[in-house]
Amino acid sequence: MPVPAGGPGPVPAARPSEELGGPAPARDPEAALAHAGTVLAEVGRDPRRALALADDLIRETDPGAPDERRGSGRYAAARAVAHRAAALALREIGDLAAAERRARAAVREAADAGPRWRRRRPAGRADPEPPTADSAAPPPGDRVAPPPGDPAAQPPPCDPAEEAPDQGVQAGAEARMTLAFILLDRGRSRAALAQADRAAATLRGLPATRLAGQRALILQRTGRLDEALAAYAEVIPTLRRAGDALWEARARNNRGLLYGHRGDLRAAEADLVRASQLYAELGMDRFAADAQWNLATVAARRGDASTALASYERAEAAHPRNEAPRPHLLLNRCQVLLWVGLTAEALRTAAGAAAALRAAGREADLAECQLVLAEAAAADGQPVRAAREAEAARVMFARQARPGWALLAQLVALRAADAGGAVTGRRGGPGMPTGRELVRAAERCADALAAAGWPLAAYDARLVAARAALALGELAVADQQLARAGRARDAGALELRVRWWHTQAARRLADGDRRGALAALRAGLRLVEQAQAVLGATEMRVHVAAFGAELAAEGFNLVVGSGDPVRVLAWAERWRARALRLRPVRPPDEPELAAALAELRRITAARSIGADTGTAEVPSAARAAAAELAVVRLSRTARSPLHRPGAPPPHRATLVAALGDAVLVEYVRHHGRLLAVTIGATGCRLRDVAAPAAVTVQVEAAHFALRRLAHGFGTVQGLDRVRAAALAAGRALDAMLLDPVRAEIGDRPLVIVPTGELHSVPWGLLPGLVRRPITVAPSAAVWLRAVRAAAPPAPGGRDAVGAAGRDGTGGGPAVFVAGPGLPAARREVAELSRSYPRARLLDGAGATVPAVLSAMDGAALAHLAAHGLLRVDNPLFSALRLTDGPLTVYDLERLDAAPRTVVLPACQSGVAAVRAGDELLGLSSALLALGTRTVVATAVAVPDAATETLMRAFHAGLRRGAEPAVALAAARAAADPEDPAQLTAAAGFVCLGA
Repeated sequence: MPVPAGGPGPVPAARPSEELGGPAPARDPEAALAHAGTVLAEVGRDPRRALALADDLIRETDPGAPDERRGSGRYAAARAVAHRAAALALREIGDLAAAERRARAAVREAADAGPRWRRRRPAGRADPEPPTADSAAPPPGDRVAPPPGDPAAQPPPCDPAEEAPDQGVQAGAEARMTLAFILLDRGRSRAALAQADRAAATLRGLPATRLAGQRALILQRTGRLDEALAAYAEVIPTLRRAGDALWEARARNNRGLLYGHRGDLRAAEADLVRASQLYAELGMDRFAADAQWNLATVAARRGDASTALASYERAEAAHPRNEAPRPHLLLNRCQVLLWVGLTAEALRTAAGAAAALRAAGREADLAECQLVLAEAAAADGQPVRAAREAEAARVMFARQARPGWALLAQLVALRAADAGGAVTGRRGGPGMPTGRELVRAAERCADALAAAGWPLAAYDARLVAARAALALGELAVADQQLARAGRARDAGALELRVRWWHTQAARRLADGDRRGALAALRAGLRLVEQAQAVLGATEMRVHVAAFGAELAAEGFNLVVGSGDPVRVLAWAERWRARALRLRPVRPPDEPELAAALAELRRITAARSIGADTGTAEVPSAARAAAAELAVVRLSRTARSPLHRPGAPPPHRATLVAALGDAVLVEYVRHHGRLLAVTIGATGCRLRDVAAPAAVTVQVEAAHFALRRLAHGFGTVQGLDRVRAAALAAGRALDAMLLDPVRAEIGDRPLVIVPTGELHSVPWGLLPGLVRRPITVAPSAAVWLRAVRAAAPPAPGGRDAVGAAGRDGTGGGPAVFVAGPGLPAARREVAELSRSYPRARLLDGAGATVPAVLSAMDGAALAHLAAHGLLRVDNPLFSALRLTDGPLTVYDLERLDAAPRTVVLPACQSGVAAVRAGDELLGLSSALLALGTRTVVATAVAVPDAATETLMRAFHAGLRRGAEPAVALAAARAAADPEDPAQLTAAAGFVCLGA
């Protein structure tokens, strides 16, 4: 955010003998004025204390006091500075109305001081000048340094012969600038500029240059970027020639922010780096840190969201909130969340910030927050709400005389109209511009934004105009707007660059150039893939995929139209579960994340024990939520060392060779239908399968029936009817999903790649799959990587039963874990572990998260029998319950070497949240991303006793040397379909990965 700046001239510092413990003795005006300067400096440290000290000083020098010396205007300059300190303190506290009253009082006192006396600086001396908080509140994404008065701030030495400004004149100019910024906070831009102009009229020389830098900041805040940039171009060289390092640093910081808003990231970085260097040379570490904060925002604009979030975490820890709402902390985070596709969270964050600002009366900040709220609503797929929020922001900006910002709000409304057309089937939505009206409105908005100095926003508006023109068939207009928005392909946020390629593809398609359109779509998707590769956190990698959803769908429509199954498979694989092809990255402060996870486990365990025992004193839900938030924020700071996306989609010949006798069936969704691509030794085929809604009905029926059977509630006759319903649902799913490809699959082993709702199909319930080895994979590419994963070397040769690799463990160690509250699980793992020589058994007090992670790291086989917890709100907190608390996905991602095979006999352990691009979030998908070859898990609730029987048969197959899919198929076939519990266990478990 903009850096705070003091008034245009120096404020005398307190004498060394003066203390801040109470009001300074007002023996003479010089002492009172010096003490006022010290009070001003205190605002940055403790605004409430500064307010009390300012009031004490004003009372001490009150003209109505008994001491007749105070009845003249000789103390008015000190009172003016004290009132200004009070105004700044009240601004920090959040009481803008009272702050305005005190700032006006400062102006009146300065006028009373009058041009009564001047003084000369002794040769070679300069008055210390603590910086003050006279700065505009930040535009979203910017960082204000701690406001007033860092004691380390010293001005540059002045010319010994330079006459100091008249104290009354100086105090008046400073008071008016403070008033200007408070008025700006309250949304009164015209009045703010008027006060700044009146202050400027009284000053000359270096003080006038400093004030010009502050006025440029006001212009910047009002959206008059070209004027602000021109002002900085005059101010910064003058400050540099004068050797005024402090004020040069401030101006460079603020100009760097301006460059960032204009999309000139190289210039922004140069100014911010120099500002940070100058602050460091002055010993002003806090202000240097703020410049680094702003550099992190520039990094986020480049796509390095992890660096930005890490900087924000450090800044929030270093800078207390002091009770006043600090919108930049929320709005910075909100913008980064939007840039990585976490739109729902961004919407909640923006709404929370708006509520706080509205309560505080910070009208200028509130208008900008309203704009971010509109952007978040648009990104969250709510065009009607986005238009409504954007109009509210536009009205606020217009009332505040901020025309540049009003144009930005208009742009968001136009984009909402464009998105509304995609939702309603026509260009524009209810109450939004349509057709040629949208084209012309977007053109006018683009021209106005360019004239106001917002080039990136102007490109954005031109893309809206081009898309609307293409929908009307006005190709010449579309060409003109695309040409004028050409820089958008290389500048701006990811979403803008992707949208440029999408519009370019639509233009090529309008000419019938399908090949060119596909090339443009691939170029846009590569941008998203590159963004995924740079991010380290699984959560952000998954959500950023949403930026490519429309491009992927458009390209898929084109290749399906060709009827070529190989091209259909290749395009489907281009965008499917790409995040799982990248290994999760640990954050830079990994020990801090480990500590946060441990604290979360402690709180969760305490809450669980309290719920079980009825203990009154348990950690609150709010405390648990705060602990989860700490884990989430730390995990997001991970930055990937990769700078390129994963491998391209696998070639047909490569897949056929790896499949051997098996057949891969990849399901895709197209225009309200499910299609299936089959590939194997006999060829590649594309088949129409079923309506997704019909499949969903049967999946829900199967889950309902299996859940009833798992719990075993009801009479024998009732359970028989439920079992019959489950079998009927299985037959229906078999007919819909397998009959269309029956000729291609025969009785061969299958690799199934589901999409959307098919991820929750209980595949073992389908009659055609009961005895068949099947593997379910997120994508063909993920399956191929798992197949190619080399088995770990057997430590010490024969480490398990039989020859290395003949027991399903790859010859390495095996780990068996039993969680609390499952007596059957303890029996199960104790028995199974005895079948694997040198296997490690963890149960009871030994089954803690650290112990289990340590044992799993590098193991060949891990069998974890524990209660499962599915978190729909945040799948990365899905967990297995161990003795000391939950083993979450965040914990698993800290493994150095994930086990080759993982067995999760917990209810719904195989369930994953499905996001755009069939990206998956859950326990099993996390293990696959870490390099686990096979995860044996279930998508349904399963009964304990039947699961124990199934697992015993499964492990017997592994020890005979069978692959996991073969061993599970044999165990499934051995289950009694007449037994409801055995039917449920057999239907639910599946091999994931390879």
